[in-house]
Amino acid sequence: MHPPTVEDVARAAGVSRQTVSNVLNAPQRVRPETRARVETAIEQLGYRPNRVAQSLRAATSRMIGYRIEPMHPHALGSIHDRFLHALAEAGRAADRHLLLFTADDPQDEVANVQALHRAGAIDGVVLYGIQSGDPRPPGLRQLRIPFAAFGRTGADAEHPWVDIDNAAGTAAAVEHLVTGGHRRIAFVGYPQGAAVGDRRADGWRTALDQHGLLDGSHHLDLRGEDSLATGSRLAEVLLDHPTPPTAVVAATDTLAAGVLRTVRQRHARLAVVGFDDTPTAGALDLSSVRQPIEAVGHAMIRALLGPVPGETPGEPTGQLLAPELIVRASSAPH
Repeated sequence: MHPPTVEDVARAAGVSRQTVSNVLNAPQRVRPETRARVETAIEQLGYRPNRVAQSLRAATSRMIGYRIEPMHPHALGSIHDRFLHALAEAGRAADRHLLLFTADDPQDEVANVQALHRAGAIDGVVLYGIQSGDPRPPGLRQLRIPFAAFGRTGADAEHPWVDIDNAAGTAAAVEHLVTGGHRRIAFVGYPQGAAVGDRRADGWRTALDQHGLLDGSHHLDLRGEDSLATGSRLAEVLLDHPTPPTAVVAATDTLAAGVLRTVRQRHARLAVVGFDDTPTAGALDLSSVRQPIEAVGHAMIRALLGPVPGETPGEPTGQLLAPELIVRASSAPH
């Protein structure tokens, strides 16, 4: 027995083949009573659309390109994996799927996207890890390839983007620590020039300034690569200073875990807050700023595909989402 076809559904519902096609692909064109009759026939016959054939007819692959990145060798946990899963879930809900690929650098990524788009393998692409002056957005704009970016470049009015309010996250951490009685609050972060790291440092600096705590705190701003060893080493520097801090805000959970290791080895009293709320944070009872990654995934798909039926078009090009501070024992008052 052959699987049911569009013609079988059309005969069962007493409509044309085109009407069945409209119900599947443009239901708003079909009167409600006719649509209900066709949907009943589809359900009774167990008809399943041929998505490959639909894609060919509609000149769309229903695939979204995404460059998968290797995990940083020194990181204890990565937000990348959570984002990839959230993006795949959000894409599935919109009847889109991810096509993963690798690239050597941003220029190679643009070249791969161009080849995949030209071959009809993808309809657009989601960019991850955007930095200031990133060459990928202008490159894809020039090629007229649809894309949406997770992060901001500084020239974002020309393309859709979604980002986390990183400065608000570290500012919330400072507010929490100030409320707990801390006045010397250090920051351990990336070297200057990394967009995300700079915004997290800005939040720390702004919050200290609002509380009149910035003067005399410049020696408490330390930077290094995102690794456990770096966090541990910078904690040694902070604790050995003549006026050591009583608390630290770290740009990542990896750096925070390194700070905690030194604190515990030296039996020091130092409150610590990380960023990203990775599984590492939960395991170490580390306070951390949680990114709403699931919401980011859905926002990225909407940004790439445009407004869905029922939504108002013309929404802002970018969307900035607020993170949430998760307080655990590492920064709780003693």
